Amino acid sequence: MATADNPAAAPPTTVDPHVHKRRWYILAVLVVSLLVVVLDNSILNVAIKVIADPDEGLGASQSQLQWAINSYTLVFAGLLFTAGILGDRFGRKKLLLFGMVVFGVASLLSAMSQSPTQLIAARAVMGFGAAFVMPATLSIISNVFEPHERAKAIGIWSGAVGLAIAIGPITGGALLEHFWWGSVFLINVPIVIIGVAAMILIVPDSKDPRPGKLDPVGVALSIAGLVSLVYGIIKGGEDSWTNPEVLATIAVGLAILATFVWYEKRSDHPALDIRFFRERSFSAASAAIGLVFFALMGVTFFMAFYLQSVRGYTPLETGLFLLPLAIGQLLFAPRSAGLVRKFGVRAVTTVGMLVVTGTLSSFTLMGRDTPMWILCVVFFLQGIGMSLVMPPATNSVMASLPREKAGAGSAVTNTVRQVGGALGVAVLGSVLSSVYRDEIAGNGVPKGADESIEATLGAAAHAGPSGAGWVDPAKDAFIQAMHYSALGSALVGAIGAVVVFKWMPRKPVEGAPEQPEQHRETAKV
Repeated sequence: MATADNPAAAPPTTVDPHVHKRRWYILAVLVVSLLVVVLDNSILNVAIKVIADPDEGLGASQSQLQWAINSYTLVFAGLLFTAGILGDRFGRKKLLLFGMVVFGVASLLSAMSQSPTQLIAARAVMGFGAAFVMPATLSIISNVFEPHERAKAIGIWSGAVGLAIAIGPITGGALLEHFWWGSVFLINVPIVIIGVAAMILIVPDSKDPRPGKLDPVGVALSIAGLVSLVYGIIKGGEDSWTNPEVLATIAVGLAILATFVWYEKRSDHPALDIRFFRERSFSAASAAIGLVFFALMGVTFFMAFYLQSVRGYTPLETGLFLLPLAIGQLLFAPRSAGLVRKFGVRAVTTVGMLVVTGTLSSFTLMGRDTPMWILCVVFFLQGIGMSLVMPPATNSVMASLPREKAGAGSAVTNTVRQVGGALGVAVLGSVLSSVYRDEIAGNGVPKGADESIEATLGAAAHAGPSGAGWVDPAKDAFIQAMHYSALGSALVGAIGAVVVFKWMPRKPVEGAPEQPEQHRETAKV
């Protein structure tokens, strides 16, 4: 019987034997490069409160914090397709190295930012570099692992996300205990240096013998549409959802995205091949990835303020409280492939989405005095739910495409993930702002200090005794706003459960048919 532990019994490999022998070392190096990309966002989750502080940080407003997150994710998502095609054309290893170097330089620029605007711009450059890293890691995995081992490798790859979620907040909290806020970005630089050195020595290069053409019009339309849509959503939470400017901006964004889809359907070299979505398992898996990240990123955004501003914990303690979420992913992500073989893709992903939905719903019951062990249990179950959705869904996307389209498939999964996350932060962050502003009204809080709990608490601290009466109302208002955001997250999770139950296949996709020998990709050192 073929097993990963018994290579001799495995089916014959079509990968170069020298590459095949060191495939697990290659996977380890790719995990390091993935870690640095995911680590940055997980570190940022515990640092946003400090960055919002006018004395210790940059005095960023809540909308500026949302843009610090979304400038990264929107550039990342908008360029993933082009980065995947460039990797297919020029070699994935080359583009991976390029992306890592850009990411490292941009991390240094982020650490040195002197204003929220500079940080937002530097984060956008980080997103540019990350766009060349993420798809390359997954497409290289698809080319050095045979189908019978690919699910396990992708499970480990997904588990690395859990590892980053674990060490990111703890590392960020420890850094903020001893250093200034910019250290959470500076920590990326040594990781990038180690990763680049290991890639040069170990990772093979590969390319598509029939790469696609670039699609600059499609890329421009996708970025313009997403930026306009997200800007309108964030502006709606900041001002009013009935503001004509807000409605017009959202409408323009939707119109541009509709034009993008129309253009891509008619292009002979689309950035996003709409034909991929004709495959049921591809569409359902992509939707599951996007919906679960919409919910998760929105919750992660407000949990940093809940733990630090409401409950009074330090950034390091906040990171430790997030540890169960990562442990759940680390323990179950590598085991998801076995569960899929036993119970089927549909059953496993549906259960995963239901678990995620249940944990998101539980945040609506949390208040100022909720025992912290309950929160830890909820985070652990959330990590388990994520691990039952992400690896099977990612593998379904990759397995439904031929191997030489690995770059495009990887780009789709990561674009959906990033767009879902960006919209989650924008939509749920805007709900948080709107509800908070309504709840805090009437408590004597001055205009401008009512946009977020950090603004209110900062104003209270500077007002002295006269501002002491604003603290408790601010915390109560935030709790109420958090409940509405959590409810929105849970509804999105429930939609995801319905999608995967109705459209995911019962059995795992075994892999797309191999292409003729003359068109098969080669991997070389």
